[in-house]
Amino acid sequence: MVTRRSQLSRAGLAFALCLQHLVSAIEVPLDLPQPPTITKQSVKDYIVDPRDNIFIECEAKGNPVPTFSWTRNGKFFNVAKDPKVSMRRRSGTLVIDFHGGGRPEDYEGEYQCFARNDYGTALSSKIHLQVSKSPLWPKEKVDVIEVDEGAPLSLQCNPPPGLPSPVIFWMSSSMEPIHQDKRVSQGQNGDLYFSNVLLQDAQTDYSCNARFHFTHTIQQKNPYTLKVKTTRGITETTPSFMYPYGTSSSQMVLRGVDLLLECIASGVPAPDIMWYKKGGELPAGKTKLENFNKALRISNVSEEDSGEYFCLASNKMGSIRHTISVRVKAAPYWLDEPQNLILAPGEDGRLVCRANGNPKPTIQWLVNGEPVEASPPNPSREVAGDTIVFRDTQIGSSAVYQCNASNEHGYLLANAFVSVLDVPPRILAPRNQLIKVIQYNRTRLDCPFFGSPIPTLRWFKNGQGNTLDGGNYKAHENGSLEMNMARKEDQGIYTCVATNILGKAEAQVRLEVKDPTRIVRGPEDQVVKRGSMPRLHCRIKHDPTLKLTVTWLKDDAPLYIGNRMKKEDDGLTIYGVAEKDQGDYTCIASTELDKDSAKAYLTVLERPDRPRDLELTDLAERSVRLTWIPGDDNNSPITDYIVQFEEDRFQPGTWHNHSSYPGSVNSAVLSLSPYVNYQFRVIAVNDVGSSLPSVPSERYQTNGARPEINPTGVQGAGTQRNNMEITWTPLNATQAYGPNLRYIVRWRRRDPRGSWYNETVKTPRHVVWNTPIYVPYEIKVQAENDFGRAPEPDTVIGYSGEDLPSSPRYLRIRQPNLETINLEWDHPEHPNGVLTGYNLRYQAFNGSKTGRTLVENFSPNQTRFTLQRTDPISRYRFFLRARTQVGDGETIVEESPALLNEAYTKNHVDIATQGWFIGLMCAIALLVLILLIVCFIKRSRGGKYPVRDNKDEHLNPEDKNAEDGSFDYSDEDNKPLPNSQTSLDGTIKQQESDDSLVDYGEGGEGQFNEDGSFIGQYTVKKDKEETEGNESSEATSPVNAIYSLA
Repeated sequence: MVTRRSQLSRAGLAFALCLQHLVSAIEVPLDLPQPPTITKQSVKDYIVDPRDNIFIECEAKGNPVPTFSWTRNGKFFNVAKDPKVSMRRRSGTLVIDFHGGGRPEDYEGEYQCFARNDYGTALSSKIHLQVSKSPLWPKEKVDVIEVDEGAPLSLQCNPPPGLPSPVIFWMSSSMEPIHQDKRVSQGQNGDLYFSNVLLQDAQTDYSCNARFHFTHTIQQKNPYTLKVKTTRGITETTPSFMYPYGTSSSQMVLRGVDLLLECIASGVPAPDIMWYKKGGELPAGKTKLENFNKALRISNVSEEDSGEYFCLASNKMGSIRHTISVRVKAAPYWLDEPQNLILAPGEDGRLVCRANGNPKPTIQWLVNGEPVEASPPNPSREVAGDTIVFRDTQIGSSAVYQCNASNEHGYLLANAFVSVLDVPPRILAPRNQLIKVIQYNRTRLDCPFFGSPIPTLRWFKNGQGNTLDGGNYKAHENGSLEMNMARKEDQGIYTCVATNILGKAEAQVRLEVKDPTRIVRGPEDQVVKRGSMPRLHCRIKHDPTLKLTVTWLKDDAPLYIGNRMKKEDDGLTIYGVAEKDQGDYTCIASTELDKDSAKAYLTVLERPDRPRDLELTDLAERSVRLTWIPGDDNNSPITDYIVQFEEDRFQPGTWHNHSSYPGSVNSAVLSLSPYVNYQFRVIAVNDVGSSLPSVPSERYQTNGARPEINPTGVQGAGTQRNNMEITWTPLNATQAYGPNLRYIVRWRRRDPRGSWYNETVKTPRHVVWNTPIYVPYEIKVQAENDFGRAPEPDTVIGYSGEDLPSSPRYLRIRQPNLETINLEWDHPEHPNGVLTGYNLRYQAFNGSKTGRTLVENFSPNQTRFTLQRTDPISRYRFFLRARTQVGDGETIVEESPALLNEAYTKNHVDIATQGWFIGLMCAIALLVLILLIVCFIKRSRGGKYPVRDNKDEHLNPEDKNAEDGSFDYSDEDNKPLPNSQTSLDGTIKQQESDDSLVDYGEGGEGQFNEDGSFIGQYTVKKDKEETEGNESSEATSPVNAIYSLA
């Protein structure tokens, strides 16, 4: 995170700009009599455009208003005699008008302005007027320059002397800039230097061009043409200086200007240049290396920069040095410039004029434009070198004095008047001023005043009697009160009082101290993707009594807030940021007193620019090298390059991906296929996205060959019940390898003894008709072109068309309890295709009543299903069928078995848990036990018992008239035996009994379902011939006794 901030107080800036005036001479109000003062003049060396009118400026103030006159080349210039020359009203500015014709060159010369009134004469500097010149290049014939490869060469420019000097640059005759580096560069004199010439330098010509400032014209010299003579090899050479010559030279420079030292050397390889100063370091903070280190610039030269500098030229063959002795001279510059002097009658004073230079300047005093020696004698004035002393001055001795300091390099001229006045104090500032200042800033309260004699001035705060001077306060001679640090407690009313012998004057200034403006959260450097919505923060704290203004800059220029930007109180939001939004953003919060700013850089990540200049090299039968120049990555490094190709036979205009490469490469060897007319393009990829495709390369055609691979994805499947469609993925343009691509299709039934059938087609599809339903076939598809066939293809198994399947082999239904029904089935005997699933429909019914039909679908591998019954009484009817892709097949229908005496069973289940029922059952059990005991006792005594003596011998089911008593069992009441249970289909079976129920029937006529449940009924017939005297079987049989009790 980087946020660059700067804070600036407006009051502080104004304070800094005015510090130089705090001790300056007091200004005389213009309503008082005073000599002239020059306020504006043209520069000393004044170059004008010959196409425009000439304005030579000279303005002055004074009371009375000054009048103006001019000299030209030291002689009076009569403005009224020349109709082209006029003087502006209430000004001394000369206007020379050429609209009516005339030559500007006729007015070249040295001009000086004189401003006069009753109290003296002020002079301007001497203004040297010159007209800009852009002479034509002299015609010359330039011969072809022959030079050996590796030799040094300098091409001279010698531009025509212009005013000011033209800017020199080298170009070809076709206006292409000449590329410059440490081997080829332009010297300070405008010549073009070659450290060593290479063969490639002859590929262009070289023309020197001069651009003239005022006319904005460019003149071109006839071009040089080089002829480079080559050798077997370039001989490496040690450096040698081409400029300056020899091992040493000297250079003089004036103080305050820039010094440019230059060393240009030849050699193979091109030498490197380094700079040093003898006996010390290069001047810190003032030096800059230019022209590939061949030039050393020292800005704002001072006397301390004198000395010996040397440049060192070196390559691997050696090094040489050149020493430059630098002498710094100086035109005159001020040490103590004379200031206006205001005196009261009888006062003393002095004017001081001190200047320095190299050589030391001479000082000359003038009064009202005339040498002081030639002026009328003045007993109150004494000239002592650079000082004039005035004693006991009197009214009427006012004048303007000029100090001229000159040496061979220039001169300085300063005007300073002496005014003798008798004036009481006056305050020049408006009364009751309000000064606002930011807390903790330095500030200044101004109280400009005037009087003669010069008044003394004192400051007071809030009417207190102590003079403010010292500590946080400093009073200056011009009446200003400086505060080092303004605090809240410094607020209040300040009074300034000016006093001299003629009276006093005072004024009040109110000071308010405000809170500073601060950006508490500024924008931060951001890296965003194109199209995103970055937000630049700018939260500000400021004094609520000051009006706040927030402005935004982009790249230090005012930001245009368009539709995509939203400026808010605490920031700036950019919607759909684009590449053009990248740059420095500065938030400036300002009030009338101060401002604060914060800067951040917004980097926009964009898709890379497209690669360019694709080139094919290393052309081979099956490969080629592709080279490209990367485009700009737009702040997001390129991660990949995608190479695409297009061919013009199979899919012209369609581009296919060929290969990809890391973003660090720009060249790749591409594998090629036979018989393809290739054209390539490259796409660059970064984290933001893909670039636009490059401009395509030239085409490259490869020779043909037989196919090397066969089609993939071969499959056979029926679209109708009596066909098989064979399809495959065709070869693409890079797999065809030759013209007239076709496919040999072969097929046979999956039988090693079967015969192969074949067909040659060009489309990726063939249909075989009149096939049996869903039988397997062996299939082969082989590619072939005019150069031959591909290798033998693999065999693929396909199937002919499908049909509806037969019904499932069986559907079994089991009822393990009253809550569930289990279904189980087997697959169809004739699936006639690939089974895709099973469909089961079922509905409950009870007599003539039926429920709604429910549907279940199962996968082809599922053969079981459990139904959770919601109704334990109703039965269910089931419809099951298998499915192929052709449709649903035949249906198998089954019903769930009926439950025996379902109503009773339900009631039995309901009362089994009742208390009275349990008590009844216990009583019956007790009675049965008693009867069994009685029967046992009776048998023990030899009593008649109708059951056979051998209890382990079963009744003969064919013995229907047993003599000792017959069983006659009827199910009319549907009462189950105790300890019996219901079978899955509702029948009753004895629990924990080894006796088969058939033993109790007649002839074994009992029947069972497939799941083993008993579905028949058994009955033991009573002996019809049983006499009444016989004992009842119910009385003698324990079993009958139990049932009779139940």
